[in-house]
Amino acid sequence: MKNILLSCITVLILLSCITVLILMSCAEKEEHTKTDTKINTKETIMTHKHFNTDLPTIGILLFEGVIVNEVTAPLDVFSNTNAEGKELFNVITIAKENKTYATAHGLKIQPDFIIGEVPELTVLVVPSSYTPEKQTTDKVLVNFIKEQYSQTEYIASHCAGAFLLGESGIADNNEIVTYVTGGEVLQASYPNLKVADDSKISVVYDGKIISSNGSLVSYIASFDLLERMTDESHRSYVEEAILFNRLKE
Repeated sequence: MKNILLSCITVLILLSCITVLILMSCAEKEEHTKTDTKINTKETIMTHKHFNTDLPTIGILLFEGVIVNEVTAPLDVFSNTNAEGKELFNVITIAKENKTYATAHGLKIQPDFIIGEVPELTVLVVPSSYTPEKQTTDKVLVNFIKEQYSQTEYIASHCAGAFLLGESGIADNNEIVTYVTGGEVLQASYPNLKVADDSKISVVYDGKIISSNGSLVSYIASFDLLERMTDESHRSYVEEAILFNRLKE
């Protein structure tokens, strides 16, 4: 009887040990799964787009309600290869968070990089939204533009993106243009800017700052910048490649 009792106790102890080992294994597996998910989420945003570290990089800022053609214009213009099929630029999108952003017209965009993990930029493009006050009161966006101004060769703004440049202070004493009918508000909001007449002027270059009326004029400004960074023949080649020359005709 005693031997049977000892056998039962031994079996119970073994079963308890096996149960504990199984539970520990499951917990460890679950922890690894959580960690892997975290890593994969980060890797997805950082590596899903081809990136050549030897090329200059065009970074396009994203936020909720961004006007889509002010994103697609520089993306379209700078992503094209040259006549020999060679890539000349990296073109990436940048945002505060790794999430899907809705544009003003409903298109959903996932950023390539998040602020704080952005590679070295040659150009920062600042588009706009129909509610620019939401961007000008966002200190993360404003500070990012300040930081990039000292590091990039050019800062480009489209439409009400000029208000973000005004808020950051980087365009003080520079000539700048904004959306049509928006000049007076921009000038009143940021008196240190030299706001151009948006009823007559579409694109303004002053130093390293390029600004435009936005919307489809973003294409003109992007082509102007492309020509400055390459040459007239490459501009013509890309204009023909995307049939922009047909619109000019």
